[in-house]
Amino acid sequence: MDGRSFVTPQDIKILARDVLRHRILLSYEAEAEDMNPEMIIERILSKVPVP
Repeated sequence: MDGRSFVTPQDIKILARDVLRHRILLSYEAEAEDMNPEMIIERILSKVPVP
């Protein structure tokens, strides 16, 4: 990424949104709470510690 021969944790977090967005299926409860896939992904990424 950006000409580097390695990726950073921030690179992964940036790409995770595009990679995961279409794989998230919302439950009825999530839809009732007006959640969307982006919100779910942000919640997950905020809980994953960056090494």
